[in-house]
Amino acid sequence: MKSIEKYIDHTMLKPDATREMLERLCNEAKEYGFYSVCINSYYVNLCKQLVSDSDVKVCCVVGFPLGASNYAVKAFEAKNAIDNGAQEIDMVINIGALKNKEYDVVLNDIKSVVNETKGKALLKVIIETCLLTDEEKIKACKLSVEAGAHFVKTSTGFSLSGATVHDVKLMKDAVNGKCKIKASGGIRTLNDLENMISAGADRVGASSSVSIMKEYKTLYNL
Repeated sequence: MKSIEKYIDHTMLKPDATREMLERLCNEAKEYGFYSVCINSYYVNLCKQLVSDSDVKVCCVVGFPLGASNYAVKAFEAKNAIDNGAQEIDMVINIGALKNKEYDVVLNDIKSVVNETKGKALLKVIIETCLLTDEEKIKACKLSVEAGAHFVKTSTGFSLSGATVHDVKLMKDAVNGKCKIKASGGIRTLNDLENMISAGADRVGASSSVSIMKEYKTLYNL
């Protein structure tokens, strides 16, 4: 298993996040060796500069947190983020269209962002599991694979609830090795993180990353 810190996207998506908070986020990511910082697009350029002396990646959310913007807007947002230095994009699907069974709409929504990220950035597709039935979760995963996404991601962390072990296992089975899984939302302890990894998560989004790492270091006398 890779080092536990390399599973973590250190996350700051609060609407009132200040420059000082983002600077602290980036410094923590470098100190603990997290895989990436996950942020809103306004701070991409700043964070890219702040982590430029490390291997920490910059991940930007798109269509966040509702997923209800037009596909062209999501495509532009992804392109803009990449132009400003983002190396990973976490986009929210059109949840309403999925529930309407408008699968072509959902597929094209994801493909519009795939077209902007291909060869430039890794793409994770947020399906917002807490709003979906198991059948809808499976369909969203299969559409994400068909569109060419690299990951499917459980949650924004801004809806009714976050990641569950059940959903991670369900998604892992649904993608059948054709893309990876990111668990996010409500992951606040080392036990939470380890449960998600055991269930099949390849990456974990957390804003409590530092306290998780302190718990880890204390437990294992590191």
